Amino acid sequence: MRQLQSRNCPRWFMTTMPLVQRTSGVSKKTEMPFQEFCNFRPRILIDVSKIDMTTTVLGFKISMPIMIAPTAMQKMAHPEGEYATARAASAAGTIMTLSSWATSSVEEVASTGPGIRFFQLYVYKDRHVVAQLVRRAERAGFKAIALTVDTPRLGRREADIKNRFTLPPFLTLKNFEGLDLGKMDKADDSGLASYVAGQIDRTLSWKDVQWLQTITQLPILVKGVITAEDTRLAIQAGAAGIIVSNHGARQLDYVPATIMALEEVVKAAQGRVPVFVDGGVRRGTDVFKALALGASGIFIGRPVVFSLAAEGETGVRKVLQMLREEFELTMALSGCRSLKEITRDHIATEWDRPRVAPRL
Repeated sequence: MRQLQSRNCPRWFMTTMPLVQRTSGVSKKTEMPFQEFCNFRPRILIDVSKIDMTTTVLGFKISMPIMIAPTAMQKMAHPEGEYATARAASAAGTIMTLSSWATSSVEEVASTGPGIRFFQLYVYKDRHVVAQLVRRAERAGFKAIALTVDTPRLGRREADIKNRFTLPPFLTLKNFEGLDLGKMDKADDSGLASYVAGQIDRTLSWKDVQWLQTITQLPILVKGVITAEDTRLAIQAGAAGIIVSNHGARQLDYVPATIMALEEVVKAAQGRVPVFVDGGVRRGTDVFKALALGASGIFIGRPVVFSLAAEGETGVRKVLQMLREEFELTMALSGCRSLKEITRDHIATEWDRPRVAPRL
């Protein structure tokens, strides 16, 4: 993935993404300690000649527990943007989640062909806009709503401030065209931060999760949960599932990495709803760790954007295939023939190790 990131990418992408990585909390290990925090405990002498990675998410069968997270404004990375990502996800037999702030509309993405797609939702101050957008997604064949709940305000994204980030004039937030909400004005710091401050509803509460259920029949995934307390509240509010997410470590510094928060959320859910995780997955081994900790599946974001910028649809297909092959190999070498055979006993985490008091 680092090779994909480093070649064929537009100049803006190569200059801004390292800044994003350094200033978005990644350096504080809130996004990527998947590789560091645990060891495998593989089982041996098991017939692994056949490996089954298929699973079911909200009743929909997919080829593997690796799905695509919502990432905004993908046409900044590649001219085909969300079209390319949608086609790649469909070819891989997995789920794509379309961002509210996509540069392709729900109708345009649906027109790319068949596929299982979720729609990520930000709640605007104008609830008529929200209701209209949800109904459009439903009519376009989207199968679930992923409600982002960790962004009443935008975190301090210093790269965006330094670059005075805004959408290029030739792009719009396509889902909001015709509503005078599709353009992002320039600002003295971050155009995105100004847009969020002006449009996103800071009063969002658990009552709104229940309100959403009155305007749509689609299942609602609550995205942005990292504590047991909020897990229980989400289930009480009628959530069909939970996505453990810290928004790519770009909202609040010093929150735990999602892999560190995952087990707490899984235990609180007690099997009542599926728990998914996004953020920090870079290898098939990371997928295995997440499932061993109780996740029903994972979502990837940055790897998709990197590969999209490098090679368009082909790049996204490559990343999905790489992760699939690595995950399959990890299952085989761990003695797991299906997802249900992946258990907590297959990994040992830092917090499993007994603490030995130092000798005085």
